[in-house]
Amino acid sequence: MPMQLEIVTAERVVLSDEVDQLNVPTKDGRIGVLPRHAPLLTVLDIGELDIIKGNERTPFALFGGFMQVLSNRVTILADTVERADEIDEARAERARVQAEERLRQRQSDQDMALAEAELRRAMIRLRVAQLRKIRRQQ
Repeated sequence: MPMQLEIVTAERVVLSDEVDQLNVPTKDGRIGVLPRHAPLLTVLDIGELDIIKGNERTPFALFGGFMQVLSNRVTILADTVERADEIDEARAERARVQAEERLRQRQSDQDMALAEAELRRAMIRLRVAQLRKIRRQQ
């Protein structure tokens, strides 16, 4: 018995589908959500969102937001979310290199925090893009 999933950003509906399982990064750690999960409202963190439907696992890069689980229905209100096939791997790699360079320059605490956040975002994009490649090869 699948559950209904909607992933929404301010700009668009990213996904509306029935799925079998979610693995989601939250501020309290990574959690799995299965059909008939207990009601839940949680803050999402930056990380990889895995959606499982049948034998297919689809990775997304998730950059914060909220998730509500209620009556076999999951709604994710994401700050930003990207499908693996939407990620420009070369651009993400450039962003990673630039963020690492900014970290090496050791400027103000604010600049360091921004560079660390940019590096984290780039690394997640690269990981999700790599997962897509690995899964296509299988």
